[in-house]
Amino acid sequence: MMQKLIFASLLAAPLVIGASAQAHVSLEQKAAVAGSYQKLTFRVGHGCEGSATTALTITLPEGLKGAKTMPKPGWTVAPAGAAARDFSWKGGPLPDEQFDEFNLLVKLPDAPGKQVFRVLQQCEKGRADWSELPGTAGKFPAPVLEIVPADAAAAAAATGAAPAAHHH
Repeated sequence: MMQKLIFASLLAAPLVIGASAQAHVSLEQKAAVAGSYQKLTFRVGHGCEGSATTALTITLPEGLKGAKTMPKPGWTVAPAGAAARDFSWKGGPLPDEQFDEFNLLVKLPDAPGKQVFRVLQQCEKGRADWSELPGTAGKFPAPVLEIVPADAAAAAAATGAAPAAHHH
């Protein structure tokens, strides 16, 4: 009996670790090349204190342009505001025990650096404002994308491709 209990708890351990790693609204991409078009995937890992998610608004940083949304069955999405920096999905609901992803295609700025996204998650009961800046020890960290220079990305790709010799 004791061995079965220990074995069961060992099986459950990775699930707990995996669940806590997805506990925020996060950005799947950690870095992208300056000046490129990039698909951004925002992952919603849970609701608001057990309540299902019914809306998600992503505010783009100033330097990102030409955003397009990916259609999402069961959700409507619209730019909110004249500047079209806010994109709001409404629908679902997305139950607390499930996760989902919301996608945007954007043109990244030419300058390298960190881009911070504010994400407002609204639920059947309550809301979560994922807007705390990196380096603060808060409960609601904002998703961050590191924009890397195009030449640095090209150099990394070239060194990775070096073993392939070109014959004329």
